[in-house]
Amino acid sequence: MADVLVDIEGVTKVFHRDAIEIRVLEGINLQITRGQFMALMGPSGSGKSTLLNLVAGIDKPTSGSILIEGTEISRLGEDELARWRSRHVGFIFQLYNLLPVLTAFENVELPLLLTPLSRQQRRDHVLTALKMVGLLDRADHYPRQLSGGPEQRVGIARAIVTDPTIIVADEPTGDLDAKSAEEVMQLLVDLSKQLGKTILMVTHDPKAAERAHVVHHLDKGVLH
Repeated sequence: MADVLVDIEGVTKVFHRDAIEIRVLEGINLQITRGQFMALMGPSGSGKSTLLNLVAGIDKPTSGSILIEGTEISRLGEDELARWRSRHVGFIFQLYNLLPVLTAFENVELPLLLTPLSRQQRRDHVLTALKMVGLLDRADHYPRQLSGGPEQRVGIARAIVTDPTIIVADEPTGDLDAKSAEEVMQLLVDLSKQLGKTILMVTHDPKAAERAHVVHHLDKGVLH
């Protein structure tokens, strides 16, 4: 039997705007196995990013349950959830979200500042992550000195530096040219294949999606 890492059962998400009820997700049932690379596709407003945020513990479902490695994160309090996120989730964003005043090294080190690691241990982790994404020689460069592809690879290094349980990627190639997008996708494939990383990616790009092990489609909050 496959090792189920993420188990989503009957998840519904409703937002309220004044007196209007907006149903974004309807009864989502989904399992992600350990080491699986899964892509979520669908039109804008279909609920893809909402589902990603629920898995990442950024938001909570209105109903239903989300178990990750046996922990029902949908029941955790805000402080518990923040601690859980810092230990278990690596984030990759469309627009990189790098701090311009920090070097590549310092940007990657940021998540480790919340851990009990020593300065030398943090340094070792950061250099290992930068080596994995092929940017060891750019450690002292600032974001403004990097083009889009290398910036996103710094973002990926930051996502993997804590050795997270799951990596969530929201349109990771959405702001990149075709060549850089291909390099980033190959890197994600390598993380999944060589390091056994579990990845959940939201994308509009069919070429990016076809690199995943499995593709699910969301339409009007319903999973197909």
